[in-house]
Amino acid sequence: MLQLKNVSKIYEGKVAYRALTDINLEIETGEFVAIMGPSGSGKTTLLNIISTIDEPTTGEVYIDGKNPHTLSKNKLAKFRRQELGFVFQDFNLLHTLTVEENIVLPLTLDGEKVKEMERKVKQIAEKLGISAILNKRTYEISGGQAQRTAIARAMIHDPKLLLADEPTGNLDSKASKDVMNMLAAINEREKTSLLMVTHDPQAASYADRVVFIRDGKLHSEIYRGESRQTFFQKIIDMLSLMGGDGNDLSSIRV
Repeated sequence: MLQLKNVSKIYEGKVAYRALTDINLEIETGEFVAIMGPSGSGKTTLLNIISTIDEPTTGEVYIDGKNPHTLSKNKLAKFRRQELGFVFQDFNLLHTLTVEENIVLPLTLDGEKVKEMERKVKQIAEKLGISAILNKRTYEISGGQAQRTAIARAMIHDPKLLLADEPTGNLDSKASKDVMNMLAAINEREKTSLLMVTHDPQAASYADRVVFIRDGKLHSEIYRGESRQTFFQKIIDMLSLMGGDGNDLSSIRV
C-alpha cells in the first residue's frame, strides 16, 4: 500500500541539514503503523514526504503503486483529495463553517452531488457519534468532538491511506482514548491503512506495529501481538533505551 525506497531529505542552507537518511519502509493494506522517536528525529519530515507536503531529496515514495511526487500540480491535488486522509493535532477545522460543512469539504471540492454528500455525512456522523453536533460551529464543541469531526472529514471520501500527526496531542486522557478507539475501529472496519506519528506511548499501543526513528534513520520496530498492555510496556522500554529529552515521554497516559 505504501512503500518508501531509500528516501533521504537534505535541507539546503548555510549549513546543509540531513533530516532523513535512506529510509526503507513498507506498510501493507489495512495495516496500522505508528512512528515514534525523540524530538527532531525526522518523524514529521517523513510524514510530510509521504503526504506530499514535502519532496524527498533522493529516493521514491509509492502509494498504492503510484509515485505522487511525479504528478503534475493539478493531478497531485486530486490525488491528495481522493487517496489520502489527514488528521492533525490542532484539528485544522474552519471556524466559519459548521461541523457538517467542515466534514463535507473534500466532497464539495470534488463537486459531489448534495444528496450524496448528505447521505455520506449522516452515515459517518452516526459511526463517530457526532450526529447531534452537525449544526454547531467548531468553537461550540469540545476538543474530543473537534478531533472526531476532523476524523470524519478525513474519512468521508474513503481514502486508501489515513495520515495522522499527533492526533491525541491536544486532548485529555478520556478524549484521547475515545479518539484512538475510533481510529482503531476505522482501521479494522474499513481496512484503511493508517500511519500515525505520535509522542504518546498509549496512543501508539493501538497500532499493529511501531517504527522507531532516530537521527533521521530507522532505529527499530516492534509488533503488537495479543496484549496491548504488554505492547505499551515494550514501547516505553524502547523509548527509554533510545533516550531523548524529557518532553518525549511527557504525555504518557497509563
